[in-house]
Amino acid sequence: MGSKKGWDNAFTAKDTYGKVSGSASYAGALSFMRRKYSKDLQDVDVAVAGIPLDTATSNRPGARFGPRAIRAVSPGISWERPWPWDFDPFEQLSVVDYGDCEFDYGTPDGIVPCIEEFIAGILASGAASLVMGGDHFVTYPVLKAYANVHGPLTLVHFDAHSDTWSEKRQRLDHGTMFYHATREGLVDDSHSVQIGLRTTNDEPMGFNILDARWVHRNGADAVAAEVMRIVGDNKVYLTFDIDCLDPSFAPGTGTPVCGGLSTHQALEIIRGLRGINLVGMDIVEVAPAYDVGEITALAGATLAAEFLCLFAANPRRRK
Repeated sequence: MGSKKGWDNAFTAKDTYGKVSGSASYAGALSFMRRKYSKDLQDVDVAVAGIPLDTATSNRPGARFGPRAIRAVSPGISWERPWPWDFDPFEQLSVVDYGDCEFDYGTPDGIVPCIEEFIAGILASGAASLVMGGDHFVTYPVLKAYANVHGPLTLVHFDAHSDTWSEKRQRLDHGTMFYHATREGLVDDSHSVQIGLRTTNDEPMGFNILDARWVHRNGADAVAAEVMRIVGDNKVYLTFDIDCLDPSFAPGTGTPVCGGLSTHQALEIIRGLRGINLVGMDIVEVAPAYDVGEITALAGATLAAEFLCLFAANPRRRK
């Protein structure tokens, strides 16, 4: 640990929904950032939930193990507030680990309604969700639940892929779900932005795109400023596919693409979005079987913690 204060915090619960006390970072039951496991959402601000689906992936499977991998590595960064934020999100928010969404993989027609109902239950309590995937398709039923509460959402989408490829017949596919989400009115593409793209799609719909070259040429501050300009005061759902990062920073994913963002760039962009009207968020496509030294899972856990800071810093959120 970097300080005596940090060491003490690693072993001391702070609040009702606080850390599991008495365990070092390498021991104890797994939960995201040492949050309490609970199905009781009374007075909870954010429910962290896993959706371990990877049957919609088009390349390497394994993201079903993503939630477990993110949880397992997260205690190592839970000993103190996320740097360089000037507050601890867990002193601003009541956060619980809500466990995983359970569905029958053998009946694919039931997966979308099952996930939608799972998220709808969280939202009905007044809490927001921080979802850990699973492949990126899981965002589609999550958006369905959110749109029923908030109306059409503005999407801030970090990815190597647009995930807006068209298809005549709707399938479980992690490359087409934002095509359907836009056509169904779940997402307002004209005020949405996609960051880090570096794969070809000649029909990008109406999304504003800051591709990987734009990010590298203009820098994190310019990206954050442009995102804030595009989304304005609209309600934002933030979705982060870990393959937005270059494979050198995130090898543990199903469809890696060279030329992506560094972890530093991604974190700086996220921090630059402070004040955004964030209502929900996810981190997806962590596939630990292809990881090296848990660096992909660590990136996922770190980003998820940053999302909680963004959520806490939203001046419009429910008090």
